[in-house]
Amino acid sequence: MESTFTKVEELADHVKDYVKTKIASVKLNAAAKTSKLISNLIAGLIVAGVFLIFIIFGSIAAALALSAWIGKMYAGFLIVAGIYLLAGIIVWSCREALLRIPIMNSMISQLFKDDENEKN
Repeated sequence: MESTFTKVEELADHVKDYVKTKIASVKLNAAAKTSKLISNLIAGLIVAGVFLIFIIFGSIAAALALSAWIGKMYAGFLIVAGIYLLAGIIVWSCREALLRIPIMNSMISQLFKDDENEKN
């Protein structure tokens, strides 16, 4: 009878150890996925910043070129501003399909990519 209680206590200890190990594993997995997601977001922001600087200088160059071609300084800048306004309106009207859904899909695939690899 005593050996049965001893075995039950050992089993309970093993279950407790298993649960603790599983919790630690989930915490580490969550930390790894979160850090990977944040690092990808930071890298994306840096690339977007560099691209933004490129767009700004390209826009100034285009506005100055248009100004020289038209002959009036303000006209080139107004044309470039109008192009950006038109692009902004298009992006705003299609923001669901162009921005929200692809960003969500990218984040979800990053979060669950490792789980799919472990199953195969």
